[in-house]
Amino acid sequence: MKQYYPKLGIGSLCRLFGKTRHAYYDALWRKERSLVKEDIILQEVLNIRKQLPRLGARKLHYVLDKRLLSHDITIGRDYLFNLLSEHNLLVRQRKRKAITTDSRHWMKKYGNLIKDMSITRPEQVWVSDITYIRMVNQWGYLSLITDAYSRKIMGHSFRMDLTAQGCIDALKMALDNKVYQEPMIHHSDRGSQYCSHQYVGLLLKNKTAISMTENGDPYENAIAERVNGIIKTEFNLHSSVLGFEKTQKYISQCIDNYNGLRPHASCDYMTPNQAHLKTIKLKKRWKNYQTYNNPKMTVQSF
Repeated sequence: MKQYYPKLGIGSLCRLFGKTRHAYYDALWRKERSLVKEDIILQEVLNIRKQLPRLGARKLHYVLDKRLLSHDITIGRDYLFNLLSEHNLLVRQRKRKAITTDSRHWMKKYGNLIKDMSITRPEQVWVSDITYIRMVNQWGYLSLITDAYSRKIMGHSFRMDLTAQGCIDALKMALDNKVYQEPMIHHSDRGSQYCSHQYVGLLLKNKTAISMTENGDPYENAIAERVNGIIKTEFNLHSSVLGFEKTQKYISQCIDNYNGLRPHASCDYMTPNQAHLKTIKLKKRWKNYQTYNNPKMTVQSF
């Protein structure tokens, strides 16, 4: 025989569990507000990543703070990490595999002039490096010149070969974009491109001191290496299927977004364009953080 169970209203259920109707509806409202808040945050994250596709969570947290003020929303860094993780939006890092530097050549090499140097103004030191971009059945090579003070990319060139011409084109662009007239140092690795007669001649013609790494240690050119990583990792430039000309155009767009939109913890959370207009020592806002998945490992925010 089928048993009959009386239907209980919300009030009866609440009394059964020792809660009030108000507490029940208050919990529903809080859940609804929480879902709306998450949706707003995720929409803003997606809007930011349209221009900065792989911007890390710490930089996102800084940029989001300003955008969320209009929604009267504030969030903590751990909350954002958890939210991004829940929606598979955390950025995975990749390992560098290709080598673009050949320092085993006969051309003159220069000493390291910037070891232990305090960099206190824009265009005091420029750092240079070359990185690769995998394309369909071929490789492309991106030459960058970055201001060590502001992290602004001053010049760039993308070519299908590793000749010195790409570095020369990037240097010419950087010199055209130069703002200040104070003495300057150009720092690079000991690659043949940077030791070539044309490249060295262009530096000397523009009264720029020449500095190079001494031991092949990437930490001797850490800023250039880090900017390479940011451009490739945060803008999805490890590979491209667009073809050479469209990839070249996309790189220019990415560099404009990097210079104009991406905040740097090393530059008091200013963008490179903003920092390049300053003439005082910038506050370093980075510190060692525990990684999200491995608390025993630490990384520095840049």
